[in-house]
Amino acid sequence: MIESIKFDQNGLVPAIVQDAASKEVLTLAYMNEESLKKTIETKETWFYSRSRQELWHKGATSGNTQTVVEMRYDCDQDAILVLVQPEGPACHTGAYTCFSETIDKQEVQAPQDRFQILNTLETLIAERESELPEGSYTTYLFTEGVDKILKKVGEEAGEVIIAAKNRDHGELKWEVADLLFHLMVLLREQKLPLDEVLNVLEERHLGK
Repeated sequence: MIESIKFDQNGLVPAIVQDAASKEVLTLAYMNEESLKKTIETKETWFYSRSRQELWHKGATSGNTQTVVEMRYDCDQDAILVLVQPEGPACHTGAYTCFSETIDKQEVQAPQDRFQILNTLETLIAERESELPEGSYTTYLFTEGVDKILKKVGEEAGEVIIAAKNRDHGELKWEVADLLFHLMVLLREQKLPLDEVLNVLEERHLGK
């Protein structure tokens, strides 16, 4: 891979870091050949600081490391995409992503996507796990750990069964929503992207 990368005149290449599960873009940094080698060897992100002119290991001081899941380069071979499992916030401000500010949000009617809320929810859950804001129910679940999350999944599954037995559509939709939410929290805790679950459904549909 390294031999294929086209570094600029300063020996650098931009590296876009993306959450492998939520697909949220976390940060844009730069790598030189040495930091790229270290990233490949250690399976954690290393970058080159243009201001300090030195290598830096993401999370070396903060503990917010990024485990590399996959690395790609673009068609021009002059940019790298790094898909990671983040341990904590990516931004030095404590935010989940460095791209949290909006320049000019236009009110454009987007095409109807009946599953868009799942994408939005997956990103929000990832933010909650990373930032752990006080007072958030999702923060509470992550703080309590997998046993609490599993307990809630079990409870909500039971509530779905009861609502279905009662033939109560109003109750059923609420309980299914609760179950889906807790299942997505569980997937995040287990570092399993929702995409992989959807891929299984697609493979079954295609008879693979």
